[in-house]
Amino acid sequence: MDRIDPKSLETAQAAYADVYLFIDGAWCAGSDGRSIPVLNPATGAPMAKVARAEIADLDRALAAADKGFRQWRKVAAFDRYKIMRKAAELLRARAEGIARLMSMENGKPLADARMETLAAADLIDWFAEEGRRAYGRIVPSRAEGVQQLVVKEPVGPVAAFTPWNFPINQVVRKLSGALAAGCSIIIKAPEETPASPAQLVQAFVDAGVPAGVVNLVYGVPAEISEYLIPHPLIRKITFTGSTPVGKHLAALAGLHMKRVTMELGGHAPAIVFEDADVERAAKLLAGAKFRNAGQVCVSPTRLLVQESVYERFVAGFVAAARAIKVGHGVDAGVQMGPLANARRVIAMEAFVADALEHGAKLATGGRRLTGPGYDGGFFFEPTVLTDVPLSARIMNEEPFGPVAPVIPFKDFDGVVAEANRLPWGLAAYAYTSSLKTASAVGAAFESGMVSINHHGLALPEIPFGGIKDSGYGSEGGSEAIEAYLNTKMITQLGL
Repeated sequence: MDRIDPKSLETAQAAYADVYLFIDGAWCAGSDGRSIPVLNPATGAPMAKVARAEIADLDRALAAADKGFRQWRKVAAFDRYKIMRKAAELLRARAEGIARLMSMENGKPLADARMETLAAADLIDWFAEEGRRAYGRIVPSRAEGVQQLVVKEPVGPVAAFTPWNFPINQVVRKLSGALAAGCSIIIKAPEETPASPAQLVQAFVDAGVPAGVVNLVYGVPAEISEYLIPHPLIRKITFTGSTPVGKHLAALAGLHMKRVTMELGGHAPAIVFEDADVERAAKLLAGAKFRNAGQVCVSPTRLLVQESVYERFVAGFVAAARAIKVGHGVDAGVQMGPLANARRVIAMEAFVADALEHGAKLATGGRRLTGPGYDGGFFFEPTVLTDVPLSARIMNEEPFGPVAPVIPFKDFDGVVAEANRLPWGLAAYAYTSSLKTASAVGAAFESGMVSINHHGLALPEIPFGGIKDSGYGSEGGSEAIEAYLNTKMITQLGL
């Protein structure tokens, strides 16, 4: 097996370079030497290649994870904490180089990529602290001389599957939760955006995580998941991605009684009541909607605005959309980069065409961007559709792109019914100046996360997860580490 000099990972920060597997403490090519091209979404051109794992590589990763778990679970929580904190500091020190790689492979603006990298360091710190506080308890006994202990133990080797839209953020939540609890992990990171997860793993390696504890693979997603999930060495599955794929993987895990965390799709309603600060709501919702070109699971995707302020809101939201500078993420001043791939551009065109056929109006945008500065790239205009009927696809399917449908509503009961109509329940938003309305809508939303008058999701210390078809489990807050721990009750009678 060809091993790769770790210094090649440092070189990758200067210029995007080939990305390799990380198995049992070494960077290596796949056993068959095959690779997958990595495209720059701003140009459509290949930048490098990522190694493709074969079954033989997965077997080595499984053996390594088993070995790593047996060692790592014995490391004291305080010592795990120190290694993780060091990894966080290394990530902060390398943030500029990593952000540039992420921008090149994902397309997001450099400022957003930098923020994601630095936020990942905060997440590592949070989980490192939580690992020190994974307490058990003593339960008072009913009988004299009986001691009842509840202890927390790491669940075992973890298989993690992550998407391309947040290449570090989605990995670091799973990686940090697993390591803080004392688990080992095999990460199946995205082939579209492989370099930034590799840099994250390198930070943990340089911080002193033992060989075998962290393993990183790329390849054919279905092949990897179908092999890892049922494997007897894997005891926990964590997945972020689409609802259809998540349901399939959860069903596969269920056949083998594997513990699962699923963070799946959404179609977040954003309600603007007539007593809200309409101009502020329009500005904040536009910023949230077009962040990462709309490729965000918690993006506000159905904008529901009370009739009396509908025209004011649309005017402000359209103005904000038109003011967004679209371009290569690495260029100064760019606020929105390209979509991830050509398929997403085609999907946006289909959503817009379908909405217009159903009677919606195009307020701005609606086309792919071409010409100087955009040739070959996967660019699409920030788009606003108004008066969109519920029969349009975009009102029923997660758009995952920079297309925002806006519709008016009359009353509270009607808008809540629309907000809860779809099977998803990941995130929901509302804007109002009334404490009574805020309390009522917060209680009425069928959603795992609700944010009112601001966008305050995804901080390390608060839960992050959905309900209904948006999945189950949390990847944030004190709840997150519980998914990586078994609860064991020990009762004994003193002799």
